[in-house]
Amino acid sequence: MSETLKLLAFDTSTEHLSVAVRHGDRLLAHSGAGGAQASTTLLPLIQQLMAEAGLALADLDAIAFGRGPGSFTGLRTACSVAQGLAFGANVPLLPVDTLLAVAEEARHAFGARQVVAVLDARMDQLYAARYDFDTAGPLGGGDEPLLLSPEALDVPAGWALAGNAFAAYGPRLAPATARHEVLPTATAMLRLAPALLAAGRTVPAAQAWPLYVRDKVAQTTEERAAIKAAATAAAALVPPTHA
Repeated sequence: MSETLKLLAFDTSTEHLSVAVRHGDRLLAHSGAGGAQASTTLLPLIQQLMAEAGLALADLDAIAFGRGPGSFTGLRTACSVAQGLAFGANVPLLPVDTLLAVAEEARHAFGARQVVAVLDARMDQLYAARYDFDTAGPLGGGDEPLLLSPEALDVPAGWALAGNAFAAYGPRLAPATARHEVLPTATAMLRLAPALLAAGRTVPAAQAWPLYVRDKVAQTTEERAAIKAAATAAAALVPPTHA
């Protein structure tokens, strides 16, 4: 199945932007600065990679996006762009937990099989969840994501710790068998996609929502305008109806 899938994936949940396209056994990927730039750079990168892959949006089997937890503005940007693309092209969306993508990246890059995935939530807090690829299969099972202080993080004996929180909180985190500095990536999402598709995790565009975990934080006027512009531009990439 994975050899024939045509997929687009992107993540803007951290300060890094990641985009990837799979066309059968061909993989094209780009990563770079995200943050405030993501709303303006994401769509051109998607267009570039899709063109290089020789794909139109309507050719895709699904569009995967990092649904969170993570940066509020980044999550809204990714979800808005995904919805805009999916509405016009009539393509299902595949929301992917960013912590699952972190765990998958640690598994793929370092062979970690039991992973506590963490992302810096700012304000002296972490987003965290556990994944066990040995007992729970290719999606790692996974707890509900938690929001907690670095000192409150529990790492079971023998488990690895993976994510982007070490620079900020390293000395305050529990010991682990290994620490892997990794981010949620679009290529990790593409590796997860076949199992997520088999599990029926796709949703129509209208039912795709970010996963915030933390209560809403207000956006600036500029952030709201940038997200709205990105969503409008995404919708304009494809015709409003699809035969």
